[in-house]
Amino acid sequence: MGSKTKLFFQLVRFGIVGVSASAVHFCVVVSLVELAALKPLVANIFAFFISFQVSYFGHSNWTFGETATLHRVALPRLLLVSVIAMAINETMFYFMMTFFQLPYPIALLVVLTTIPIVTFIINKLWVFR
Repeated sequence: MGSKTKLFFQLVRFGIVGVSASAVHFCVVVSLVELAALKPLVANIFAFFISFQVSYFGHSNWTFGETATLHRVALPRLLLVSVIAMAINETMFYFMMTFFQLPYPIALLVVLTTIPIVTFIINKLWVFR
């Protein structure tokens, strides 16, 4: 398989895993806000930890599986990238709700569709190289 074809399918797998992790993240936030009466920003942090599991195992086993480094190397790297992405996520989420007055589900959708592009590049070039 050519390198462009391989990259294309890797992007597709990344998208599927990313959409799955984002869907889990979104559902956890909404569930915690609506059912447990947590504040959206607090629920967002809990959702991060749950969706991180989907992301890590999906990317390490499927997206980057054929080139994945050992878990002892990849897991800390992905955790670092994810924590930084989460800090950006939480900041954007706060600004979307506070300054733009967006309802929290809409603000969360905006945030969850913005960050994955950067994380793919970092994951490909550093985490799972």
